Amino acid sequence: MTTTTITSWKQAHEFESALGKNIIQLDGSQHNGYGPKALLLAGLAACSGIDVVDILQKMKVEFSDFTIVSEAEQVEEHPKVYKDISLTYRIKMDASNETKFRKAIDLSLEKYCGVAAMLK
Repeated sequence: MTTTTITSWKQAHEFESALGKNIIQLDGSQHNGYGPKALLLAGLAACSGIDVVDILQKMKVEFSDFTIVSEAEQVEEHPKVYKDISLTYRIKMDASNETKFRKAIDLSLEKYCGVAAMLK
């Protein structure tokens, strides 16, 4: 399967990227949209989050208020890559399901999440 995006320069460091009819704003200065590396972090969190939701639903685990906080440490020298990325998962659910929740996270990051696999 091929994914095709079309990214167009707007002004200064601002770009618009389209995937079909879906459009996002990117801004290297981060004033009018995500910066490219921040978008990568959001993609990682969403990719893993989708997996975790699917796995928990298959396990028949009820939950609400699921969020993922992603943080990354960027090196100072070019190309200014992230050297450390951490994800903090927050969820409301019965405490008896904590083991299932941790298993869902592990399965996502180790087996299913394509973004995590690309970042390894």
